[in-house]
Amino acid sequence: MSNEKTSTPSSGYIMLFVFLLLFLGSIAAIFITRSPWFGAVTFFSLFLLPGFVLVNPNGSRVLLLFGKYIGTIRKNGLFWVNPFYTKQKISLRARNFDSERLKVNDKLGNPIIISTILVWRVHDTHKAAFDVDNYENFVRIQTDAAVRELASKYPYDNFADEGVDEDITLRSSMSEVNEALEKELEERLLIAGIEVLESRIGYLAYANEIASAMLKRQQATAIVAARHKIVEGAVSMVEMALAELSRKEIIQLDEERKAAMVSNLMVILCSDKDAAPVVNAGTLHT
Repeated sequence: MSNEKTSTPSSGYIMLFVFLLLFLGSIAAIFITRSPWFGAVTFFSLFLLPGFVLVNPNGSRVLLLFGKYIGTIRKNGLFWVNPFYTKQKISLRARNFDSERLKVNDKLGNPIIISTILVWRVHDTHKAAFDVDNYENFVRIQTDAAVRELASKYPYDNFADEGVDEDITLRSSMSEVNEALEKELEERLLIAGIEVLESRIGYLAYANEIASAMLKRQQATAIVAARHKIVEGAVSMVEMALAELSRKEIIQLDEERKAAMVSNLMVILCSDKDAAPVVNAGTLHT
């Protein structure tokens, strides 16, 4: 629940006119009348100066009177408030925060390097000013904590040999991961009155000590998958070739010749190098 109160102080332009009138008028009266009583008027006009407050667009001022919260000025312009008010400036603009690259462990315990990019702004000035000690430092620390928590929930990638079959991984499910990160940050930063506009993973990689091994592992996985597709296609082509030869009755092959033909076709189709044909000038048995 928000405890912020919007304050609408008096116009600063009217009080600026009053200040100039008192200050310049009292100085002129001192020179004309030589009366020291107008010095008190000059001192009183200077007492009005701390009451002026300037609020820029997308800015705010939190007002305190001897430790008591009075309200927050959100409207931009020149205003005048009680000179005894303490005025804390809090920006309402959107801000970017690029976290440091953290070394954490994913769900499988693999060390990874991860960072996040956060777009945020102050939504509740009362919470930002009084519920946390330093809201900017609070955002930095909680963002790092959220990234560590997120990384521990998901694996970096799927690996069949470890029996890992996750629907969401850090590498391939960026939309789901970013959504989970944004939800985690919203829950953590709510206490400080911070609104999360956008959050996403800015950098993701394996740690240096395992990066080379994981690259070889990914390459091996890709090679095995490619070989599986090649063998599957080769078997289909051999089956089709035998079926067409039998259907068109081009040649009658016994089981031994079929086996030899299958062997030759599989070698040609599955090899990663071009086949070198051998011309047989004799019979099939020589």
